[in-house]
Amino acid sequence: MAELTDRKLYLGPKLRVLRRELGLNQTRMAEELGVSPSYLNHLERNQRPLTAQMLLRLANTYDIDIRDFTATPAEGGPGELSEILSDALVRDIGIARDEVLEVAENYPGVSEAIARFYRALGDLRRLPGEAVARSGPAPLVAPVDWLRETIARAGNHFAEIDAGAESLAATLSDDPALLQAELRTRLKDRHGMNVQVVRADVLAGTLRHYDMHRRRLMLSERLPASGRLFAIAYHLCAQELADAIAAQVARAAPPDEDSRRLASIALTNYAAAALVMPYDRFRQAADQSRHDIALLRDRFGASTEQVAHRLTSLNRTGARGVPFFMAKIDRAGIVSKRFDGEAWPFARYGGTCPRWDAHGPQESDRVTPQLIETLDGKRFLTLAIGLPHGEARGRSVIALGCEAKHAARILHADGIDPEKGEATEVGPTCHLCERRACPDRALPPVTRALDLHSYERTTAPFPFRRV
Repeated sequence: MAELTDRKLYLGPKLRVLRRELGLNQTRMAEELGVSPSYLNHLERNQRPLTAQMLLRLANTYDIDIRDFTATPAEGGPGELSEILSDALVRDIGIARDEVLEVAENYPGVSEAIARFYRALGDLRRLPGEAVARSGPAPLVAPVDWLRETIARAGNHFAEIDAGAESLAATLSDDPALLQAELRTRLKDRHGMNVQVVRADVLAGTLRHYDMHRRRLMLSERLPASGRLFAIAYHLCAQELADAIAAQVARAAPPDEDSRRLASIALTNYAAAALVMPYDRFRQAADQSRHDIALLRDRFGASTEQVAHRLTSLNRTGARGVPFFMAKIDRAGIVSKRFDGEAWPFARYGGTCPRWDAHGPQESDRVTPQLIETLDGKRFLTLAIGLPHGEARGRSVIALGCEAKHAARILHADGIDPEKGEATEVGPTCHLCERRACPDRALPPVTRALDLHSYERTTAPFPFRRV
């Protein structure tokens, strides 16, 4: 709390959002906090800073985490809005960065609405003209985009599901081999479901299939042990944590049926991971091993990708882990899966920076660390891990990352000085990056005019004018 008293905190929009989430009007909240309605109004309008005493009242009255409430917004706020407003459709307006910051920080609802419209516009741009003319009503937000935003708002942590899975895990073995046998027995004895490993040609390209008529879960022989354990855990959670999963889906308020189904599958996957890697035991193992990926994988019988996913979800109040972000990148350099965490340093739309080592082919299971620095001088540690052929087709790479200040807690960062070490300069993505001397640039920035001369060729492609 001491550091909060050293700076003025203007958190009006957050206070207003909290009040609305609690279903209170200003008069009622002011009464509960022991202040006047006019004073609360000044706080919400950022006309007065929140004092340390008022923060304590908020925490005690409404059971909120002060660190969460005072945390700096993730880079996705002003960064994402700036990216959207650089689109060719509107960039000629020349909206000043100060205006973008004011909207993003003071009117987060407006920013989210703009982002939803932009995603819908992106979906329409990808459709051929005839398809648009022929098609019926489409979802306002693509289901995958809606799910990604829902998970991001939750910090990729769902407390009720985690608690239920942890309680279930407490009755089972810690040994992955014994755990798989116990899960099979539990599925059969309590839910009448048999598990059978079958030849790959029987499932014809499918890794697992549940035969509802025979109540039989068929697993392909091609599934590694981690895949089999996860598949069995998935179906057990679908039975025993169904109420918690359904309640969370309902709270998320999916806009259409496809989004609802996608959320249900994603949250059941989350529950399976929480069962195989129970929160407290996994977090303690991660801390004690200094996030040794191979050790965590072997101890919990999970795959590299499953461990990476789980590391991004350690966001329980009072027992948080390192705030990792994660991406799965395919052989074409396209991000096929992403968990933003608190500090995703790249653009939300389009690709990432070509200078990020995660784009290159990685040796299977080898962890390659890289220190990167963004345009605003922030430093991040990233870990690129090549997935074995049993976990992914082609040359997919899992990239984990966090702010460089956490490097001392990560085994794979040994030998890297997060403050003085040489860092690779990266940008959000080429068409938004204004780093002039980058030799790996694939596109000019949309925010600057080209500065081309027949008598001169610069080392960096697409020279552009300075401000």
